[in-house]
Amino acid sequence: MKAITYHRYGSADVLQLEDVEKPVVEDGKVLLKVVAASLNPADMHFIHGTPYLVRLMSGLRKPKRIIPGIDFAGRVEAVGSGVTQFQPGDEVFGGSGGCFAEYIRVSEKSIVKKPANITFEQAAAVPIAAISALQGLRDKGRLQPGQSVLINGAAGGVGTFAVQIAKSLGAEVTGVCSTRNVELVRSLGADHVIDYTKQDFADGDKRYDVMLDMVGNHSLRLNRRVLKPKGTYVPVGRPLTGLWLGPIFGMIKLIVMFKFVSQRATIFIAKQTNADLVVLQGLLESGMVIPHIDRRYELKDTADALRYLEQGHARGKVIITP
Repeated sequence: MKAITYHRYGSADVLQLEDVEKPVVEDGKVLLKVVAASLNPADMHFIHGTPYLVRLMSGLRKPKRIIPGIDFAGRVEAVGSGVTQFQPGDEVFGGSGGCFAEYIRVSEKSIVKKPANITFEQAAAVPIAAISALQGLRDKGRLQPGQSVLINGAAGGVGTFAVQIAKSLGAEVTGVCSTRNVELVRSLGADHVIDYTKQDFADGDKRYDVMLDMVGNHSLRLNRRVLKPKGTYVPVGRPLTGLWLGPIFGMIKLIVMFKFVSQRATIFIAKQTNADLVVLQGLLESGMVIPHIDRRYELKDTADALRYLEQGHARGKVIITP
């Protein structure tokens, strides 16, 4: 089968299209034909191997798993012994490493059935970004109906889901984005949109119960300023700076600063669970969440897709189609 591989860490140039052995189904596993996949910043960091901290998971000298990619949607081709929830022909989506390929073998717990009202490309856009938004707002931000939330980076992969999920939770949503994305963020359901090229959200008088921050372009002092006295600051998927430890020092500073004030700050790494995939499945079926796709690339052009993502201006998700 065809797959994108990388045998050393580096820029997008290390990616190549190769013929590799097609996986075979095993007990308790599901073999899928990948119809669409999506790129995430996590893919970028694993391919670059930076910050070096990620190499503790991916391999110190070279990558342990040579096929990148986590988010996908596809059709079940075969199921192993013990699999009870799926059968050949089922349309599914989920997350598991190694999906930038024509086929992938996964655990049945890592996938759910694709709603009939969305495309494979839309379904592939969901897992990491939407789960990050869901867990950041619901679990870490403890967002409640009637509360107000500020979403900094509302037009990005996580942000486009966050706006819609926050509305589904009954919140009043303010999205921050650039001029070209104002109408997009408004169309996603945001009650208010701040164009950061014209106005700094930190200069306003409004205070929020929760701030979900995917950008990290303000100091912690200014972020605290826009929160209510009992407000919660939730950084999600912000750029990992520093070659060695990445965000570690920033996390320590965050913990120390918020330790002595009434406001809360929380640090987390989103974790895919079957239960949350089911929650998102329901939101997709109801139409309360509609994935927004920016660009599409063929599998052979994955390096170009990665270069585009690295620019940091993607509007929603970037899709790979094997």
